[in-house]
Amino acid sequence: MDGLLKDLRVLDFSRVLAGPYATRILGDFGAEVIKVQSKKTAKGAEDNKGAYFNAWNRNKRSITLDMSHAEAREIVLKLTTISDVIVENFSPRVMSNWGLNYEKLTEARKDLIMVSMSGMGQNGPWKDFVAFGPTVQSLGGLTFLSSYDKDTPVGLGYSYGDVAAGLYCVIGILAALEHRDRTGFGQYIDLSEYEAICTLIGPALLDTALNQTHIQPQGNQSPHVPAAPYGCYKCLGEDRWCTIAVFDDAEWRSLCQVSGHPEWVRDPRFSTLAMRREHSEELDDLIQQWTSKNTDKKVMYSLQKAGVHAGMVQSAQDLANDPQLQARGFFVPLDHPVLGKTVSDGSPIRMGRDSLAEWKRAPLLGEDNEYVYLELLGLTEAEFSSYIKKGIIG
Repeated sequence: MDGLLKDLRVLDFSRVLAGPYATRILGDFGAEVIKVQSKKTAKGAEDNKGAYFNAWNRNKRSITLDMSHAEAREIVLKLTTISDVIVENFSPRVMSNWGLNYEKLTEARKDLIMVSMSGMGQNGPWKDFVAFGPTVQSLGGLTFLSSYDKDTPVGLGYSYGDVAAGLYCVIGILAALEHRDRTGFGQYIDLSEYEAICTLIGPALLDTALNQTHIQPQGNQSPHVPAAPYGCYKCLGEDRWCTIAVFDDAEWRSLCQVSGHPEWVRDPRFSTLAMRREHSEELDDLIQQWTSKNTDKKVMYSLQKAGVHAGMVQSAQDLANDPQLQARGFFVPLDHPVLGKTVSDGSPIRMGRDSLAEWKRAPLLGEDNEYVYLELLGLTEAEFSSYIKKGIIG
């Protein structure tokens, strides 16, 4: 693939979401990402024929390598000599147990950039704890802060921690590449997903540390947004919702008119923004009585036309048919030999030279074995066949 990172080769040991999301971004911009897999572990989220795997592993190559063999670890060292970056998201003991820590890998390539993404980081009393996005979201306070109230810590419902860590990983790699271009030296990047989450709740941490404030979840309310009504309201239909934010008296009058309740304007409880915020629960009940009788689109369009901030809560099906996303070519069709015609989300970052037409669907298990082992590493056919027979490449 052409692209800004077309001269970059990444050896990818990562699995599930945090690491694969990071390497997917690199692949989207032209990097050659070689994903190291094994028949033993290519299941669940790492099943090459599954929808989850295909969502996070486009624009990559796949090789099989059983790391339980000493010969496999020697192959990794050979691959390291021709790679710029290595990404892994195991617990800290895994790469060391294989004898493939950063010090050993830099014997193969001195200017290597390596990212170790783990739940807690490479040191400290919790370093060997394994974690997933929802785990560190809870531990890092995000689940609590993004809940409706202190008694219902439902959180985000999605592994946002993995996405945040993946983005930090890419930023770290780009910074390390810039450093290498300037100095000739590589970098070892120790990335803690727990700490990545903690950076996202900075204001709450500062408020608690400096002011001894007892932070509570705000639900759909916010002390920092001067709006009322301000919330997400149920609409007609199954699981249909619309968000509404009214910032001043003119918008409030418009909402009352659109909803067919001009009498709300004369209600002393709602006469000013301050009064509407004070009586927000009563106001929300009245608003939802109106929205629940109308579709989300009708509520949104009628309010927007009247100058009131409103937006329907779109489902995945809504997004797939969103006219703005379709007009910008956000969805990329990718033909898969097993799954058939699939659609992938595009990148929100557009570069002038990038071509989505060059994007590749996620690889099948070991699809690029011959290319990597025979062409890149220069193994003979006999060596290649021997490694397969022994289960090293497998």
